[in-house]
Amino acid sequence: MLLSRDYVGYMAKEVVKRLVAGKMIETKDVENVTQQVRQVMSDEVTVEDRINEEAREILSKYSDEMRRTGVTYQEMFKKVKGQLARDRKLILR
Repeated sequence: MLLSRDYVGYMAKEVVKRLVAGKMIETKDVENVTQQVRQVMSDEVTVEDRINEEAREILSKYSDEMRRTGVTYQEMFKKVKGQLARDRKLILR
């Protein structure tokens, strides 16, 4: 994750504060809305971490075959990660 959890919380608080101040949203429970925004932002920030973990799990199942065919782990990791991202219609940096 590129951003710390504290910073994500700060960003969520600022986003909600500015939306309320700009009269773009109305809410009686700013804290609840902030928590919801924080959760969505945290999920979005960690999506690449989850894709990486899934790619590692897939490659661990095929390690023997990769060794036999001479394919490098890094090369296959990029391909598997790219395919997982395409399947989920994600754009990774």
